[in-house]
Order: sequence, then C-alpha cells, then structure tokens
Amino acid sequence: MEINFRGISLSHHRAPVDIRELIYLQDAAVRSLSLTLKDRFNPEELLIISTCNRTEIYYSAQQILDREIIIALLLEKGIANYQEFLPYFDILPDAEAAVLHLFQVSMGLKSNVLGDIQITYQIKNAYKISHELSLAGPFMHRLLHTIFHAGKRVQSETNFRDGAASVSYAAVEIAEELVSPESNSKVLMIGLGEMGTDIARNLKNSIFKDITLCNRSISKATQLANEIEAKVLPWEDLRNNFHQYDILFLAISTETPLITEQWVSEISLTKHLYLIDVSVPRAVEVTVDTVPGVILFNIDDIQSRATLAMEKRMASIPKVEQIIQDEMLGFQHWTQELQISPTIHLLKDALEQLRKEEISRHLKNLDVEQAKVVEEITKNLMQKVLKIHVLPLKEACKRGDAENIVEVLQQLFNLEKIHQD
Repeated sequence: MEINFRGISLSHHRAPVDIRELIYLQDAAVRSLSLTLKDRFNPEELLIISTCNRTEIYYSAQQILDREIIIALLLEKGIANYQEFLPYFDILPDAEAAVLHLFQVSMGLKSNVLGDIQITYQIKNAYKISHELSLAGPFMHRLLHTIFHAGKRVQSETNFRDGAASVSYAAVEIAEELVSPESNSKVLMIGLGEMGTDIARNLKNSIFKDITLCNRSISKATQLANEIEAKVLPWEDLRNNFHQYDILFLAISTETPLITEQWVSEISLTKHLYLIDVSVPRAVEVTVDTVPGVILFNIDDIQSRATLAMEKRMASIPKVEQIIQDEMLGFQHWTQELQISPTIHLLKDALEQLRKEEISRHLKNLDVEQAKVVEEITKNLMQKVLKIHVLPLKEACKRGDAENIVEVLQQLFNLEKIHQD
C-alpha cells in the first residue's frame, strides 16, 4: 500500500496501568487534541482511539509526524517531560503495518481480554468524532467500514466472541443471569483496583442502570463514577448501607473478610442479596451463604466460566486471522485502484477532448437531430474505449503491475500535457 498512513500506539503491551491512566483521553480531550493537530499539521485524515488499555493515533499526512503527535498528546495531558514517555510508544511506520494493527485491535486480538467486543464500540465512537471534525477522508471511510464488516463476519462465522473470557466480564455476566432487565436492580461495586475498575466499566454496558461505587479512596471512586455515570457510597457508610443493594461485587485487598456472617445476620433481608467476590484473599466470609436469602459466588465459580470461554476464543484465532487477511486483501485492491484513479480521470478527459474536437469539425454540416445522434454515438464509443483500458488497469492493480500500465497510458495519450493544459 503506497498510502501515507501511519500510527502511534501506547497500550498495555508496553505501558503499565498508571501510565495508561495518565495518557487516557476522554471524548472532550480527543476532540481538543484532534483540533490541535488539525490546526498545527493539517493531516489529511486522523483517528484517535483512547481506552483504559490503549491510546492510539492514526493519521495520513505528507510528512512523518510521529514525534510531533506524541509530544502534542503529552502536552494535552499536561506532561512536558515527554522524553520519559517515548519508550512506551510503538510506531506503526507504514500503511500496511498500521492497517493490520488496526484490524487486529478492532477484532480484539490485541485486547487485554481476548476478543473484547467493547473495543469495536470504542473505535466506532472514535470514527464518529473524526467524521464530525472532517478528519475522515475516503481512505479512512473505506478502511473503517471494511473493519466493521470484518467484525460482523467474526461475530457470525466464529466463536471468538462467545462467552465471557475474563473474570471481570464473567462476574458481570453471572450477575445479569441472576435478575431480569426490568427489575431495576441496584448494584454496588466495592473496591476499585484494576479488577474492580474493569468490572465497573463493564457494568456501564450491562443491563444495570443503578450503579454505585465504594472505595477507600473517595477521589478515585468519584472520578470513575463521573466516567461511567454512577453514584458514590463513602467507605465509612458501607456497613450501614450495603443491604440496600441487590448485588454486591467485591474486588478488594484485605487480610480478613470484609463482609462477615455476623454483618449479614444483623440485618433483616426482604429480598435476595447476591455477593460476587473476586477478591484474593476472599473478602466475604464463606459461611455468609448460610444466612437465608444470601447467595455467594467466589472467584473459583467465575474463573471456571472465564477459562472455558477463553479456550473457545483461542481455538478461533486462526479463523479470525483468515477473515482479516481476506478483508485486508479486498481493501488493498481498493487502495491500489484509488491510486490509479487520477490516471483514469485523465484518460477520460483525453478521450472526451478528442471526441469534442472531432465532432466540432462536422457539426456545421449537421442538423439538430443528426447532431444528437452523433453526440450519442460518440459518447457510447468513448465509454467502450475507456472500459477497454480501465478493466485491464484494475486487474493489473491486483497483480501489482498498475505502475507500468499507467506509464504506458500517459505516454500513449500524452496525459501529463493534457493535465497541464
């Protein structure tokens, strides 16, 4: 692909969670950075993807802007000492590498959770922002729609996205099976380390709409609550209020259980209380589920479900990779045809100029009806001649011979001179 399309990537493969959190861009910041890059460098196309696990910027431009874009990204986050952060970035140096990487990211092959479906929605949102800011051109439009089509094929033709392949997804999946979507169940997430944060973000896209976060650090709870549109319960109010919720998720670090049989037995339950404990060591006392109305799920229950789903997904990887190759080949043919499009237009203009010059010599000898007939005949003839040249040219693109044919056509019809005239 001879397209000036490149990318930069900061992801969980190289950057630890504290760095990723520091670089993460919310939608407003994506728009702000997009406009900054647009004004400063005038890229032909630009796509910014930012999630909890990766921040990536893809662009088309006449010059290489990798370092400048990284610096602009860090300045957007208020980071001036950019040298310290450069090792966390991967460079996608050409169109082939950038396109393949974006395909793999979009399918979930490079996700922290293999086959993660959320990345598709996040990329669609990034594409929407680029389109709204007039930063998505023909190349970007075609690429993203090809990727979305590949995603639909992966969904329908493989088991790559079946089941919940991570503990955080499996925990939420179990919770969704416990209640009906119409129940308006209240959910409390206790603990916002990496696991708890993942569960909270997964809850945002679940059937649950009434979500509350509880963490020892209330500032972290407040920040995440703003992101996922949740409420906050102060840590000191937990004991007196936990029974008001239908489902409790626990992902905390504790030497002794936080929720004990005594805690639960002191309250009068009027409904089931579901406890989903993914903490290691356990944050819920094992004997809690002896209390009537209390149902406990521990990390072993959830891990077994996630492991089975992961095995199915890993077995589907070859099919996913084949779908990517199929879709990339079709996209590559399109990009090659895109490169010869100017030559086709020049050829069409050359034939049209010849047609008009020849007709003008004879129009004075024709009446109106005869002129119409000649006009129609010559136009049809021009279209047939054009088709004779264009079809082999498109086939030559697929073989990689387009450059030679373009050169022959330019010499044969003197296209460069016609273009200058």
